[in-house]
Amino acid sequence: MNSLGRHILVEFYGCSTEILNDVLLIETSMLNAAKESGANIITSQFHRFPPIGVSGFIVLQESHFAIHTWPEYRYAALDLFTCGFSVNPWIAYELLKQAFDADHGSALELNRGQLHLLETADIEFKDSDEVAAYQYTDPQEQRSVWFTDRNDNIALSLRHKGGWVFREKSPYQTVEVLDTFEYGKMLVIDNMVMCSEKDEKAYHEMIIHVPMLTHPDPRNILVIGGGDGGSVREILRHPQVEQVTLVEIDEVVVKAAKEHLPSLSSALEHPKLHLVIENGIEYLAAAADQTYDLIVVDSSDPVGCSAALFTKDFYQQVYRALRPGGVLVAQSESPRFNQSKFVDLYQDLADLFGHGQVHCYLAFVSTYPTGMWSFAYGSKDGPHPLTDLNHQHSAQFAKDHQLAYYNPGVHQGAFSLPTFVSDMITPALPALLSQR
Repeated sequence: MNSLGRHILVEFYGCSTEILNDVLLIETSMLNAAKESGANIITSQFHRFPPIGVSGFIVLQESHFAIHTWPEYRYAALDLFTCGFSVNPWIAYELLKQAFDADHGSALELNRGQLHLLETADIEFKDSDEVAAYQYTDPQEQRSVWFTDRNDNIALSLRHKGGWVFREKSPYQTVEVLDTFEYGKMLVIDNMVMCSEKDEKAYHEMIIHVPMLTHPDPRNILVIGGGDGGSVREILRHPQVEQVTLVEIDEVVVKAAKEHLPSLSSALEHPKLHLVIENGIEYLAAAADQTYDLIVVDSSDPVGCSAALFTKDFYQQVYRALRPGGVLVAQSESPRFNQSKFVDLYQDLADLFGHGQVHCYLAFVSTYPTGMWSFAYGSKDGPHPLTDLNHQHSAQFAKDHQLAYYNPGVHQGAFSLPTFVSDMITPALPALLSQR
């Protein structure tokens, strides 16, 4: 023992691409390797960088283990540093090589703190408080694992409790539920936040109660997307509803919500609900003309299987399937985050419904990109979202159902758009000019 510690610089080649992009599997493997090596874990922090790459760090009583991965190169670099000789980092090396399914690895061991180059120093403690501060206490292991929803220019990170509550790959996407510290359980699809227990009511109450409380008699309602059940839950608060048809392309979303998000999925077994696992575009194309009083497009972002829900052809089918006086409401993205889709959607809706029949309103959802989220309201020669609102009735409804976000004041204020938002869509909706 001629040094203070051992430092092994590790490189693994030919690893599994999938494993190197799996932050929870990497964290579990690293923690297991540390324990099997004889180390005492104090805390850990691991972070995935969408679309690929993981970094992680474990603080040990004996020093640290660290890792960064490059899945695109099937390569991982690790730093295994232990003070003293009670921990054997070579045990960690072998375990991690196997865990990452590496074809081969290389390692360089350094002896840190050569004793013949060091001199000890006498340390004098001034008082008993300083002595107490230096006394050893058995550390308690802590974990810090982060999820990041990220694109090229913006990111949102949330710390969660580690491990998946739910994870399953469907033919369409990867569906996950994570348990976060700040927002409770969170539904994630293809690494994008769909909703969380803490802030989902802002989205679901606004996408549903704005049209439901302006339409005079909504009885037959179609929801496309929204397999988590939040929109259906809000619709079925209205007693005049006779039937709700929920068309969700991915039954795994429904499964995840039923098993792990009961506050959202509580109405998915309601007798008035007809749940259909099918492509919403195909279902709508086969629907009879003038069938629905309200159509809600509760889609995810315009990528993958949801991209076609943002096309003019799709909204032509929506218009056809609405009864005279019927209403469409669709989530229409963030005006800041997805500007081109936002503008194109309002132009398409104005062409179909007419310029004076399409309106934009906003809600604020803290786990969505930029926090500002928009909804498109299209009326088929039917109710106006402001002039046809019964303030007294909507106030009583919000009170009776103990709504968390919606009230008539918020309803009215949601249509008062920031200037930059109205400037983006006034070419499509000239009527907005009169609202300034």
